Parts: sequence; structure tokens; C-alpha cells
Amino acid sequence: MSTDATPNDLAPARATRREWVALAVIALPCLVYAMDLTVLNLALPAISADLTPSAAQLLWIIDIYGFMVAGFLITMGTLGDKLGRRRLLLIGAAAFAAASVAAALSSTAQALIATRALLGIAGATLAPSTLSLISNMFRNERERRIAIGIWISSYSVGGAIGPLVGGVILQYFAWPAIFWAAVPVMLLLLAVGPFLLPEYRDPKAGRLDLGSVALSMAAVLGGVFALKQVAEGHVGAATWAAATLGLLAGVSFVRRQRRIAYPLLDLKLFGQPRFAAAICTYALTSFAMFGVYIFVSQHLQLVLSLSPLIAGLCTVPWALSFVAGSMFTPAIAQRLGAPRTIVIGLVVAAAGFAGMVLVDGAHGLAWLIGGMVLMGLGMAPVFALGNDIVISSAPPERAGAASALSETSSELSGALGIAVFGSLATSLYRHGMAGRMPAELSAEALASTSTLGGALEAAQGLPAPLAEALRQTARAAFVDGLQAAALLGTGIMVFSAWLAWRMLRTPGASPGAARATGTPAG
Repeated sequence: MSTDATPNDLAPARATRREWVALAVIALPCLVYAMDLTVLNLALPAISADLTPSAAQLLWIIDIYGFMVAGFLITMGTLGDKLGRRRLLLIGAAAFAAASVAAALSSTAQALIATRALLGIAGATLAPSTLSLISNMFRNERERRIAIGIWISSYSVGGAIGPLVGGVILQYFAWPAIFWAAVPVMLLLLAVGPFLLPEYRDPKAGRLDLGSVALSMAAVLGGVFALKQVAEGHVGAATWAAATLGLLAGVSFVRRQRRIAYPLLDLKLFGQPRFAAAICTYALTSFAMFGVYIFVSQHLQLVLSLSPLIAGLCTVPWALSFVAGSMFTPAIAQRLGAPRTIVIGLVVAAAGFAGMVLVDGAHGLAWLIGGMVLMGLGMAPVFALGNDIVISSAPPERAGAASALSETSSELSGALGIAVFGSLATSLYRHGMAGRMPAELSAEALASTSTLGGALEAAQGLPAPLAEALRQTARAAFVDGLQAAALLGTGIMVFSAWLAWRMLRTPGASPGAARATGTPAG
């Protein structure tokens, strides 16, 4: 495979052993990314106890990473097309390792938020680089779907081992140790990547438009800041200013992409119904999945009082179901067609969300784990087939930008899901706690009850009857938020299934004909 070459689309060659070995190498940063997200959620109770963040700071610690990834993904995808996708991947791996060290050394909530932001910028180089390399290495459609399934599975494997690794770490070490786990994996990628990974770049790539970069960041962060302020009950001049800035920046960004010769976001791709449907369903699925996931580890540890290790083990079936779904998706799609496979997956995921509504019953833990398993099985086809549709819709020289757009829809909607679901839960939690605080609480302890972790910490300094009453009230208020999130997720999955069926199907086409021609089945 020649350096800086574009594969021949007219006669796509089958992949060699080198491509499959290289696929294993580029799965490493994806695995670490998933581990980082999973372990962080598992460590939230420890972080809350050590750094005592406010409710807003706790949400920023969780989702600033996703927002920075989303804000820079399109930029990094375009930059990878220009500089070389392997080069950008290795630069990102080195930066991710350095930012992980900085996060491990954070001693305040503000410092952890800042280092998580740096991790997000570094992480933005990883997903578009890996996915675009896959699109170039695997030109055969069936092999590409298998490769993307493995790529998606690497996230799931990271999610599966993340709770185990994180549970062991948190059982014996303080929470900063979770960030050290990413360093050796990134160093391994830096060691073997230059020898195994091919290089691809667009020789006709234009210059990076810094104006578009600034506008995209202003649109994302301005809107998110306003959303968080509203969730906290702070609707003032700063909130309105941020919302206005985000809206104006978003409109200006779209208009700018229509004018410039080499846009960060190729809006022409949205004229293809299959592309638009894949992006929309992918985004909605990520929105719901990430929005609900932030509740799971806290529910297991703070409501059910499980240890970090046992809580981690409880999330393994979810991740393994995602792995299984990703690996079986190509065969199912070959038989039923991509549209039917995606729609069926979304219906199964909706059933999983609905099952999680019953977490407060006698068999709540079983319903929680069962619901997560159905979610994993149902969402896997959306991720695997959605990415295949997105990257196959773009010309090879813009594969980096197209894959970045796919990941941007996932990361941004996932981060928005965390913000929206988290804000909904915060509002329900505040409503559930209102007027039920023991009079004996000091002003400082009362302020700390804005999160479930803070309320449980405050209960330790109270007499036994009052402490138990505070714990029960706080846990009940938190579960209300989880159940509301599960209901919202159910509705989103049902709507996504309807949307996918309407936009992906081709009237009059049979599944067999669709597979033969590469068009979606009805």
C-alpha cells in the first residue's frame, strides 16, 4: 500500500494481513477512550467526596470532555485530511497521554475540568483518524462493515474492561489512578503505529479555516453554557448572552460553510437521504445512551450501596451485549438489509430503556441490567451500519472530514444528552429535596446536598434517625431522575425507529435487490 495514495474505487481490493493487524493497532485509542469515560463515571462518588464539586461542576467534569471532542472533531478530521491521518493520530496519542498525567495530578474541581478539556482536545484527533483510516484500508464493502464492527467493538471492550479495571483501581487506590491507566496504552500506540499504520492525506486539501473553527466552538460551548445555567436556575443576562452567542455563531458557521471552497462541514452530504438518516439516528441514539449512562454507576454505588468493583461488574453485561451486537450486525444486515436491521435494533433499544423504568421495584437491579443488555444489543447496529453509510457516502479524499462529522454527531449529541438528562435529573432532584431538609443541617452541609453524593456525605454528621431520613429522601429523588431519563430515552428510541424507517427505506426495493445494488431496502 503506497504512502499518500488513494485506493482505486473502481476495483476495491481485498484487505491483506497488514490491514487487519493495523486495525488491531488503531482499535487501541478507541478502547482507551471508552475506558476513560466508563471509569470516570465509576469514580464520580470518590471525586465528589474528595474535590466537593458543585452540581454544575460535577456535570462539567463529566461532559466537558465530550463537548471539547465534539467542538474539535470536524476541525481535526479536516486537519487529518491535510496533514495525514496517521500523523494526526500519533500526535493526538502523545497529547492524550500528557493530558492524562495532568488530570491525575488535579487537586481541585476547576483543575480537573480544565485537564478534562485538554483530554477532549487530544481525544478529538483519535476517532476521525481511526475511522477514516479504516475507510481507506478496507475498500471492499463487506470487509469494511466487519472492520467497522470491530472498531465499534473496541469501544465496547473498553467499556467492558473499564469497570473491571476501574473497580480494582478504586478498590485499592485513590481516583487519580484512573487517569494513569491510559498512559501505557497510548505509549504502545506511539511505539508501533509508525511501523504498522499506512499514511493517507488529501493532496488537494485547502488551508484550515480558522474562522470556521472559532465559530463551531462558540456555537457549541455558548449553547451548552446557557443550557447548564438554565438547569441550575440562573436565567440572567449571562445566560441570555451565551444563548444568543451560540445561536448566532451556529448560523454564521453554516453560512460560512456554503461560501468557502474547502469547508470544515460539507453540507452537500446532507442532501443524501441515507446520509441524513444515518447521522440523525446515530445522534439521537448517542443522545439517549450517554444521557442515561451517567445515572447508572451512581445508582449502583450511591443508591444500591455496591462497591466500585461490584458496580463495575454489573455494567459488564451491557458492554458485552454491545460487542455481540456489533459483531453480528454485518451478517444480519446481509440477510435483512441495513434499514430493517437498524429499525429492529432501535425497537429493541426502546424496550431496554422501558425496562429501566422499573429500577425502583423489588427486582430493580435485574431490570436495570436486563434493560442495559437490550440497549446494547439494539444500539450496536445503529453505530456499526450508521458509520458505514456515512463514510461510504463521502469521496475517499474527504473520508477524514466525513468520519469526523459522524463522530461529531455522536460526541456532541452524547455530551448534550449528558447535559439535558443531567439537567432534568438535577431539576427533579432539587424538587424532590425541597422542603425536606433536616433543620439541624448547617448552611455548609445544606449547600452540599445539591448532589446525591453530597447529601450522603452530609448525612454522616447527623443523628441516626435524621441521617437515614436524609439518605432515603436523596436516594428517592435521584431515582425519580433516573426513571424520567429512562422514559425520555424510550420515546427517543421509538421516534428514531420511525425516522429511520421513513428515511432509509427505498419504496419497491426488496432486501435482496438492496443488498445487490448497495441501496437500502424497503
